[in-house]
Amino acid sequence: MIIAQISDPHITTIETDESAANLQRAVDHLMQLPTLPDVVLVTGDCADTGSRAEYERLQILLSPLTMPVYVIPGNHDDRAVMLQMFGAQGQQPLDGFVQYVVDREPLRLIALDTNVPGRGEGALCTERLAWLEARLAEAPTRPTILFLHHPPFLTGLAPLDKIRLLDADALGAIIARSPQVERIVAGHVHVPMLRRFHGTIAMSCPATASSLLPDLNQPQRLAVRLETPACLLHVWNDSTGLLTYTSVIGAHGPVVELHDGEKWLG
Repeated sequence: MIIAQISDPHITTIETDESAANLQRAVDHLMQLPTLPDVVLVTGDCADTGSRAEYERLQILLSPLTMPVYVIPGNHDDRAVMLQMFGAQGQQPLDGFVQYVVDREPLRLIALDTNVPGRGEGALCTERLAWLEARLAEAPTRPTILFLHHPPFLTGLAPLDKIRLLDADALGAIIARSPQVERIVAGHVHVPMLRRFHGTIAMSCPATASSLLPDLNQPQRLAVRLETPACLLHVWNDSTGLLTYTSVIGAHGPVVELHDGEKWLG
């Protein structure tokens, strides 16, 4: 099973903005993979200001995808508009939030809504956390991926940590009791990061809109640039478990078949 993840397209209605072109390249890239993904996750900041017109443009840009597409809100999104535009996704949705289950054998995907209207930081209130715990209790042995916008860990970069997930410890307590959670995948920070989190792996996806350039020697400083975007491919195989690949989006050199893998590795 292949789960493609794209994040932070930040779609606007400005014709000269590159965000739409970048998302279109990402969609084209996914549709040209040798094996098509089974599902696509869009992990938040789908729109830049949360307007209905932006979501209409987003839907047009995503429409070439022939597989199911699941979206969640980020801090730039408007939850109410998203619920109107995308309706109830998946199964067992939590009323008033964009939280739901995607039951795709052999995996279970659980969407979490970390949106706090008008704020940059994310949160999972008591209601959202209780819903998650109940969903995890339903299938304690099914390999599960959680997808949300705000990563549940500190990045060490001060501007990002000011808009972090505020309930990370409460989420972590649930994860520690849920060994079936194979991965927590997020967006928000516009750069791939990975760390251990209460017995599982939590990671962030590159953005399609722009890439973050952290200065690791000056954690107060951030910069962004438009560069070749990337997506993540989460691949489940019964023999290997869950593997995650970074797939760079865009035109590259020709594909060369390697008929003698051992010789190539040598």
